[in-house]
Amino acid sequence: MLRRGDTLAAVSLSWGGPATFPHRYQAGKRQLEEVFGVRVVEMAHTLSSAEYLQANPQARAEDLMQAFDDPAINGIVSTIGGDDSIRLIPYIDHDIIRRNPKVFMGYSDTTVSHLMCLKAGLGTFYGPSIMAGFGENGGIFPYMRDAVWRMLFSAGSVGELLPNNEGWTVELLDWGDPGLQGQKRTITPCTGWRFLQGQGVHSGHLVGGCIEVLDWLRGTPAWPDEALWDGAVLFLETSEEAPSPQSVKRILRAFNATGVLMKINALLFGRPGGQIAPSQFPDYDQVLREMIHHEINRPDLPIITAMDFGHTDPMLVLPYGCRCVIDCDRHTITIPENAVT
Repeated sequence: MLRRGDTLAAVSLSWGGPATFPHRYQAGKRQLEEVFGVRVVEMAHTLSSAEYLQANPQARAEDLMQAFDDPAINGIVSTIGGDDSIRLIPYIDHDIIRRNPKVFMGYSDTTVSHLMCLKAGLGTFYGPSIMAGFGENGGIFPYMRDAVWRMLFSAGSVGELLPNNEGWTVELLDWGDPGLQGQKRTITPCTGWRFLQGQGVHSGHLVGGCIEVLDWLRGTPAWPDEALWDGAVLFLETSEEAPSPQSVKRILRAFNATGVLMKINALLFGRPGGQIAPSQFPDYDQVLREMIHHEINRPDLPIITAMDFGHTDPMLVLPYGCRCVIDCDRHTITIPENAVT
């Protein structure tokens, strides 16, 4: 469990965002420290140029391993996503993670590191990064702030996950213009989560991430062992590149070919990332129904969509490995245990 006064390490596991947009990184660092009362420190290569980090995946992995191994560091937060964390896989030491369990959080391409932590037996947190989330224009969203407090700073059971009613945004404000950092983004009204199918109560442990990154990982050492999919609640979200509904369907077909979709107990799907209009959300719902209900003949499998995690702001925090209970009749999603110890 994190506490005020704890030290968090900022790690750049993929793209060198902090060096590219230093004012954005500093804004995220400042807002994280001020709101949660923690101290954020950089690892040796956190602020290195994007060119250096792209050329040196081993250096990025060494930063992560050092952050886990350092007893003075209480938690680790990814600075930003990207598209090549997969190159860290050969350099991850599972024994270091196993011996030094601590809070680790990020999303998007950080899915790779989350799954490597799962291989080591550590449950981590799919949630905001320093630059995207904590670096929000005009201050951290209350919905996200409350989710972080609840998941990382409380030893009590998490309880019911509630939809965001603040409104959401994927508006793009140029990170290259420091003058826009204080300008709040345009908010779109929320329409709530959608329970597409399923009856009764279903439960399982949370596993998932960014759907495109998971697709890249099939067949690699980061792909979860077969037993981990048994009875899981699979959470998926799409990136800011906005893959089409048909692309999502093809990826799900590939997952099904590995046997994953026949093993899980429920599917949670985040609000589509990128510049996708709300009028297009039903297109994603339709392909999920077609895939799950008709192609694999699982009309019983709960599917909940338009959820507040991943490439949407504000976002929930989802704890890998924690038990999640879905009541399809009452339209509730609950985590009946603590996410940290």
